[in-house]
Amino acid sequence: MRTPPNESLTSDNAEAPRSPEADDASGSERRCVLSGEVHPREELIRLAISPTGDVLPDVGAKAPGRGAWIAPDRAALESAVADGHLKRALMRAFKGGPEGETLSYRDDLPQAIEVALTKNLTDRLGLEMRGGNIVLGSARIEEQARSGQLAMLLHARDSREDGRKKLDQAWRVGSDAEGSGQRGMVLPLDRGALSVALGRENVVHLGVSGRNDGRRRASSASGRVGQAVIRLSRFMGSDPPELAP
Repeated sequence: MRTPPNESLTSDNAEAPRSPEADDASGSERRCVLSGEVHPREELIRLAISPTGDVLPDVGAKAPGRGAWIAPDRAALESAVADGHLKRALMRAFKGGPEGETLSYRDDLPQAIEVALTKNLTDRLGLEMRGGNIVLGSARIEEQARSGQLAMLLHARDSREDGRKKLDQAWRVGSDAEGSGQRGMVLPLDRGALSVALGRENVVHLGVSGRNDGRRRASSASGRVGQAVIRLSRFMGSDPPELAP
C-alpha cells in the first residue's frame, strides 16, 4: 500500500497533532477525514491506498506510512460515498493518487470494511483461544464468572435471553456488581460464526479470562477483544458498552 509523505497538520489532513509524550502508537489520536473529529486511533478505521490508486480498508493499521482515518459509522460512510464527500476528503488526505493517478474505491467499500472488521474480530477470538484466554461451555463460564475469574462475558447474536440472563447474573456476583445491571456484550456474530472462529461446535456464550473487580478493569486479552467488538458493532450501527479504562 502507498501512503503520502508526512505533512504538517491542517484541518484536512488525516492525522491529528501528537505531543512529545505520544510516541506510543496505542496512545495517539487521529482525525476522521469525514467529520473532522479527533479520536483515539484504536477507535477508528484506517484506509490506505494501493500502488494503482485503489483505496482499501486497512483495519489492522499495518500498511506502512500514513493513511486516512474514518469513524466506524457505516451509515455516514455510505452517505459520504453517495454524495462524493468521501472522494473529496480522500483527495485532500492523500493529495491525489499515485504518480498523478486518480484515487478510486469500490462502490461496496462499506461492505468491504464490514467484512474486514468481522475477520479482524474472528481472527482475534481465534488467537485468544489458542492463547488459553477463552472460556467455553455454559457451566464452566458460570463457575468462573461467579468466582470473579472472567474479565469479559460475550454472547452470540442469536443466543437466548434466558441463557444470557443466567450468565450475566453470575458475572455480576463475581464482580461484586449485583444490582448494577452489568451485562455481557451481545456480539454482532451468530453462533455459527463463533463456532467457526473458535473451532468448536455450537458456541453460544464465551468468557475472556482475567480478574474483574466490579469496575470492569480489563485484562490485556479482554481489551484486545473488546476493541475489535466495539469497532465492528459501532460500524454496524449498534452501541455496545464502553470498555473500562
